[in-house]
Amino acid sequence: MTGNQLRAARSLLGWSQNQVAEAAQVSVPTVKRAEGSGALSASDGAKAAIRAVLENAGVEFIEANGGGPGVRLKKGILDE
Repeated sequence: MTGNQLRAARSLLGWSQNQVAEAAQVSVPTVKRAEGSGALSASDGAKAAIRAVLENAGVEFIEANGGGPGVRLKKGILDE
């Protein structure tokens, strides 16, 4: 999971960094660091919490499989 994937996932959901931080029970600076916009990287535990929240909201993380890493919404999420 990359910082770009985290930013893209948040954007797909229309969530702010504040919303992600609250849902993952981490600080906003932690979300910023996880997205790569801070001097220090976020801890593995914080990244896992952020990823879990985004996945529970309907985001799928796509591994680099020749086309590069990415994100998408699970099928049917936009219909709900």
